[in-house]
Amino acid sequence: RDNAEMERRCQEVVDRCWSLGESNPILSIHDVGAGGLSNAMPELVSASDRGANLELRNIPNDETSMSPMGIWCNESQERYVLAINPEHIDQFIALCQRERAPYAVLGESTENEQLILNDSHFNNKSIDIPMSVLLGKMPKMQRNVVSEPIDNECFDTSSINLEDAIDRVLHLPTVASKSFLITIGDRSISGLVVRDQMVGPWQVPVADCAVTSSAYYDYIGEAMALGERTPIAINNAPSSGRMAIAEAIMNISAARILKLGDIALSANWMAACGQANEDAKLYATVSAVSQFCKELGICIPVGKDSLSMNTVWSDENKQKTVTSPLSLNITAFARVADVRQSLTPQLIQDEDTVLMFVDLANGQQRLGGSALCQVYEQTGNDTPDVDNTNDLIAFFNSLQILNESDLILAYHDRSDGGLFVTLTEMAFAGHTGIDINIENDDLVSALFNEELGAVIQVKKDRQETVKECFVNAGINESSIKIIGSLNNDYKFNIKQNNNNVLNLDIDTLHKKWSATSYQIQALRDNPECAKQEFEQVTDKNNAGLFLETSFEFEHGFSPAINTGAKPKMAVLREQGVNGQVEMAAAFDRAGFECIDIHMQDLIDDQIKLDTFNGLVACGGFSYGDVLGAGGGWAKTILYNDKLSKMFEGFFNRTDTVALGVCNGCQMMSQLRDLIPGAASWPNFIKNKSEQFEARLVMVEVMQSPSVMFKDMTGSKIPVVVAHGEGRTSNDTQTNAALRYVDNSGSATEIYPFNPNGSVNGFTGFTNDDGRITIMMPHPERVFLSKQFSSLSPTWNNEYSPW
Repeated sequence: RDNAEMERRCQEVVDRCWSLGESNPILSIHDVGAGGLSNAMPELVSASDRGANLELRNIPNDETSMSPMGIWCNESQERYVLAINPEHIDQFIALCQRERAPYAVLGESTENEQLILNDSHFNNKSIDIPMSVLLGKMPKMQRNVVSEPIDNECFDTSSINLEDAIDRVLHLPTVASKSFLITIGDRSISGLVVRDQMVGPWQVPVADCAVTSSAYYDYIGEAMALGERTPIAINNAPSSGRMAIAEAIMNISAARILKLGDIALSANWMAACGQANEDAKLYATVSAVSQFCKELGICIPVGKDSLSMNTVWSDENKQKTVTSPLSLNITAFARVADVRQSLTPQLIQDEDTVLMFVDLANGQQRLGGSALCQVYEQTGNDTPDVDNTNDLIAFFNSLQILNESDLILAYHDRSDGGLFVTLTEMAFAGHTGIDINIENDDLVSALFNEELGAVIQVKKDRQETVKECFVNAGINESSIKIIGSLNNDYKFNIKQNNNNVLNLDIDTLHKKWSATSYQIQALRDNPECAKQEFEQVTDKNNAGLFLETSFEFEHGFSPAINTGAKPKMAVLREQGVNGQVEMAAAFDRAGFECIDIHMQDLIDDQIKLDTFNGLVACGGFSYGDVLGAGGGWAKTILYNDKLSKMFEGFFNRTDTVALGVCNGCQMMSQLRDLIPGAASWPNFIKNKSEQFEARLVMVEVMQSPSVMFKDMTGSKIPVVVAHGEGRTSNDTQTNAALRYVDNSGSATEIYPFNPNGSVNGFTGFTNDDGRITIMMPHPERVFLSKQFSSLSPTWNNEYSPW
């Protein structure tokens, strides 16, 4: 599963096929997983009540010593099996060749439901079997199991020190920041990502759900969220299943979903079948989940299972075993009515607001399986559960009404770490202090239980309206409480029954919450960079991302090409490149006629550049970056006389413009000898952090002749980056056009404001006459305002400054 580029090539072929509409050559498609081709191919043909006559040696295979069984049954990934219309097979092969996707015609389907696998090497039939035998119904499995009682001790909070509990819980990996994982994955690809993990101007990873847009110029979309409560299963497996589903629903509720029935679930089950009590737990949990989903009106159309979660080994002649608790991981999906109405945990800095807590557990404070129990090395006994399905339904419906009515400023559900963690994460995202008052005699249990519930921020003068909405839906009025408000002291002040209990600095809490991520990051990446990022957490003066433009954009937009002409723009890609669609969308809206060009088209003389006015080399991972950043792409041009002359001719024409972004930037920098006035361009080498960097950062447009940045000089704008090799190899200042700045607007080499460590922060360059520009950031992924994970309230139109 380590060949993403091959997966990308396959996907490009599939995309080209379905875009042909009625002429789509693909009749059926199936992925290759467990059992390899031995499973995938029979399932493909059996779905149409067919058999197949296949040739084993047609299967692409570089391991010549493999047995016929090994060739047929191996589970290598990045493969599909497809049924292709024979009339369109040549067209399909041509598409594969263009995308350089390996393919093989294994044989043909037959009306006779017999699977025949010929082996030309041994001149025999490896398989000749009726499909009914191969895929016939298996007899039902029967298990005779007995449920065993679980008797864990009740968790006693009376001796727990509150500050000690806070310190321990905030450091627990399941509660603490996951930045070290999040920033190494490309979260801006496609330009259709509306909500990623990072929230607000300070980019805190606390989002409840992911939201993507279905199209560039529409606001409908999709949402995805997760839910899992595995530790609960140690004491109460059915409860863990219900809570996993409920958590997924509470998370995805942050998106604007029309009705609960629009949500569908994927269930990933893990269990140690055959071990004591585990089969009984699995049966009881499946039954509980089935009933719960019926009550919710939600279906689980897909899922997966791993039922051997047990390992045994010997150590010093002693047999040891580890058995994983039953786990249900839920992924919730839903269509979204308006991606702009996605709620986040970011508190809005407005003292004329209150924090409202909706407790769906009706005052219960069961601690079994909680983060608090874990940090004190206990499991507890009594576990959270969904005691009233109607309350969960009522909450979802009410939240959607309030969201549609624009009455909620911030939202975050209660989950791992309990109410305390919910509130701190909201404070981190909003960069603000909060005052809370807990009316409860057991403060520790109240703050750290992980029952269902949520905190919302609302205007003071609308709190009764909001409360009435929940009550009218059926939620008990006593379960809806005003528990706090914001302060300007950057403090977390806790009162119990109106008596002061604890006053903590938000930056101290944020540091504790970020410490686990920092420690892992410091071991994995450049420790200097990890330390610089960690130090930013406690900077109270960090103003966050901001916007400062030297041009007008908020109140209208006209295409950059406004003469009526539509210059032809070659949207150029190589194998592995994945950013061409958003690039084409951006240039199309700016007034260009965009044409998809694969390097193979130029190699095969299918297309020539002399008919184009513009060329843009897109971002991605050409040749998987294994030949250096953009190096493989550049060498396909430099080492081919025909292509080299074609590109040199294009660059030397005075009526052309060109842009290279990310991988395209790296490629074009190595073509500097073909580009007039580009001799001083740098190469791009591995990021100083020694890691792929995907972030939303600030850049400043510098004074330069670049036509791409005309009239933008001095503007400071957020932009996404996604690259592993973006550091400039020298500190040249010749024709630098773009540089990283920190959140005060100053040029910087400090990580992560400067995500790659380039000297002087330089990240974009142009040639002497300004026609050709290269840059590492991805403005094409944020040319629409909805594409920003943090949006300034002054941005009131469809387009961003880019």
